[in-house]
Amino acid sequence: MAEMIYGAINAAMADIGAIQKDKKNKSQGFMYRGVDDVMNALNPAFIEHKIFVATEVLDQRREERKTSNNGNLIYSICKVQFTFYSAEDGSSIKVITIGEGMDSGDKATNKAMSVAFKYACFQLFCIPTEEMSDEQSDARPVDPDKESHTTKPPAGKSQKQDERKVTEKEVNAIYNECGRTGTGWKNVCLTYGVQALSDLTVSQYTDAMKRFKKLPDKKKEPDPETVPPDQPSGELPWAQ
Repeated sequence: MAEMIYGAINAAMADIGAIQKDKKNKSQGFMYRGVDDVMNALNPAFIEHKIFVATEVLDQRREERKTSNNGNLIYSICKVQFTFYSAEDGSSIKVITIGEGMDSGDKATNKAMSVAFKYACFQLFCIPTEEMSDEQSDARPVDPDKESHTTKPPAGKSQKQDERKVTEKEVNAIYNECGRTGTGWKNVCLTYGVQALSDLTVSQYTDAMKRFKKLPDKKKEPDPETVPPDQPSGELPWAQ
């Protein structure tokens, strides 16, 4: 017997139809389709065609950010697997999507999972809008994202686009500090979002040197002939 989930999905697609973008993001002014809209459209179709979903978070990353008003935000990225089952024969199909969410309280992960589910459904069931030519695609910030957050750039990052890069002398100074403190140079690159120390801007270099000044010498004196460590540790103590 052929797996019934495929026929059930096709039948549900016919019942779901289009979901309009009837919600508006107040801070940025674009229209979007909310998670509630998707749930309300899917529920009767799922019941009719005996489809249910099991959710598994495969991976999660969280970090804290600052808003432009210096408030705290939790930023969560979840890789989520949704398994759509047919209740008739237990056949299933898996969909994996990425969801991102920000919240000033404890809802960042909830938002990330909601977004991941919404896009899993959009992709599996090919849910259209009535304005298919609308330039505002759902790749833009989404629900539960009726709210948008403005964050500060990471510490040490310059907002000036024309700021000069570090000189060879300044790069060598950072290498010396890495050797003195036992800090991996890749930790420095990770902190400022660059591929190499030579990509740092002057303000980033200044910020890094201030951080290094607060760190003691590593317990064992470094060998002058040894290149500073290049493997980032699990934490970035020097950047705290």
